[in-house]
Amino acid sequence: MKNTDQLSKEFSKRVLDSQGIVHKVCRMYCDNEEHRKDLFQEILIQLWNSYATFRGDSKFTTWMYRVALNVAIQDFRKSKKKRQLFFQTNIFKDSSEESKSSLQDEKLKLMHNAISNLNKIEKAIVMLHLDEKSNEEIAEIVGITQNYVRVKMNRIKIKLSKNLNKN
Repeated sequence: MKNTDQLSKEFSKRVLDSQGIVHKVCRMYCDNEEHRKDLFQEILIQLWNSYATFRGDSKFTTWMYRVALNVAIQDFRKSKKKRQLFFQTNIFKDSSEESKSSLQDEKLKLMHNAISNLNKIEKAIVMLHLDEKSNEEIAEIVGITQNYVRVKMNRIKIKLSKNLNKN
């Protein structure tokens, strides 16, 4: 049995090594810096509170994603007003100054905008897919079957395609 000091040091190292996961989740579900900071802290608190029960049945990062997404989704549900994602912006450019990179930036913004219109579970699946997680890992993190991950990904692709074709 580990004492609290050992547990605290082990937890701190693991979270520090994988903190990018929490940052990604916060960016995906929060529309402003202050809210992201609050959500980040809330996720860390929940990770710490449940760390003693982490059995190691899955990778630490898989467990971390699951906890972070659950906290973010709970926070999202608590909000009474609809939020817009941080990366959803409207920037008007002079078309004569558009270069290849600005065109790519515009395409990226359109994709982010399309993703922001997905529901909370779909956003989580897309984020994990973009992080190159396998269907097995996504299923474990989100709490659905691998087959349903494949079904959801196909439906998400159709939604994104329709949304992007509107623009």
